[in-house]
Amino acid sequence: MKRKKLTELRQDRNWKQEDVVYRLKEFYEISISASYYGMIEQGVRTPNLQLGIAIAELFETEIKDLFFCSSTQQIVG
Repeated sequence: MKRKKLTELRQDRNWKQEDVVYRLKEFYEISISASYYGMIEQGVRTPNLQLGIAIAELFETEIKDLFFCSSTQQIVG
């Protein structure tokens, strides 16, 4: 599942969910809670386009690799 990739990218950097939230605020002026970010990682919530792009940029990857199913190009959630 694509959301597992999101968790792996964060853990590879030794970041907590709070670290991601801090960086989103600091670098992209996007304010979300750690709880909301956790729901994104779990696939419970799907980020809007602006947030999805920011998360992808933060992890130096493409949005499609995190949030879209490659066979259907639908949002994974």
